[in-house]
Amino acid sequence: MFVDDVTIELIAGNGGDGCTSFRREKFIPLGGPDGGNGGKGSDIIFEVDKGLKTLIDLKYKKQVKGTKGVNGKGSNKQGANAKDIVIKVPEGTTVIDNDTGLVICDLIEDKEQYVVCHGGRGGRGNRAFATQEEPAPKTSEYGEPGEIRKVRCEVKVIADVGLVGMPSVGKSTILSLISNASPKIAAYHFTTLAPNLGVVSLKDGRRFVMADLPGLIEGASEGAGLGERFLKHAMRTKIIVHVLDIGSYEGRNPIDDYKNIRKEIEKFDKKLANKPEIIVANKMDLPDAEGNLKKFKKKFPKLEVIEISALNNVGLDNMMVSIADLLDKTELEPLYDETKYESHIIYKFKNEKPYTITKDEDGVWVIKGAEIEKLFRMTKFQEEESALRFARKLRGMGVEEELERLGASRGDDVQILDYIFTFKE
Repeated sequence: MFVDDVTIELIAGNGGDGCTSFRREKFIPLGGPDGGNGGKGSDIIFEVDKGLKTLIDLKYKKQVKGTKGVNGKGSNKQGANAKDIVIKVPEGTTVIDNDTGLVICDLIEDKEQYVVCHGGRGGRGNRAFATQEEPAPKTSEYGEPGEIRKVRCEVKVIADVGLVGMPSVGKSTILSLISNASPKIAAYHFTTLAPNLGVVSLKDGRRFVMADLPGLIEGASEGAGLGERFLKHAMRTKIIVHVLDIGSYEGRNPIDDYKNIRKEIEKFDKKLANKPEIIVANKMDLPDAEGNLKKFKKKFPKLEVIEISALNNVGLDNMMVSIADLLDKTELEPLYDETKYESHIIYKFKNEKPYTITKDEDGVWVIKGAEIEKLFRMTKFQEEESALRFARKLRGMGVEEELERLGASRGDDVQILDYIFTFKE
């Protein structure tokens, strides 16, 4: 089964908890804090495996979850880091954040890796909080929560040339004759249900990879037939080879066929529409071929048209040379604009607060913000010093001042995540 689009939830591992501990040995009073830090939680890493051609291994996984780091211990024992989770994917896999629509990474090289979901750092033990002013702190941290994100993985096959055209125009036959590929060939539409790749070798030593894409029909860009699903695979190609049934074997007009396919390509993506194109007029052995070819050239005088008969193996060498010559002159355009990557820098106003405060219908002040929520999850509220440290942090972030500005009074309820506190001095 060819699977090229999968949505999956990723949960990286939480960091291990820090430890609150003091050295206690006979004849050594006031031994001091010796609580160790927790280990880092596991990252979730995507890695290219050249041997994979599909995302079938991910299709039935709704979730991939990382492992928590090991907790720190007394005697300054640091917790071990959790082992990272490595997800193998085919070449040409794009990972997209499902919420923002931004590209996280585009993996095209064998063994290439990218950390898609970061594990949390280990919580600090009380030894890490020791200072000259506070040599014996009774506070430590829980491990930092790992990232949680839903991603869409999309494979776009890597090829130099993309064969496009209506069903049964001879794309699979052409690929089988000029390359090492063995696509399924039959006398009915949509014989090709997945992109087929073949390596084409010329007598002069030049080589290129050609992809036979499933047949397109009118409405393909909007989901008709198999087109919408497979048009995307032409996006990584340098050039498009548009195959026409110039002999009208199935009664269609080659001019209308060309117009319809071009319309679908342009509606699907402007970058794809602007790729260099070669027209291959197949089935020149049929009686109506010569007449149809003259009409086509008259209608589109600027297009390069190569005449072949795949059935009789005529014109294929000339076609391969023309394709190789065009490839030599064509540079591969980037698949995505820089602004589509989530790593693209977006200017933020200096006065923008990293949290929001709203009042719900029950009169509870609700504080939301990734930084505050992370701090909350890492605080050990059963330790008095940890709770006081959390309050100081909030005050330093301006939360108390903002609550007062919005009209909160002492004694009001304040909510962070699922927990409610009392706003007081």
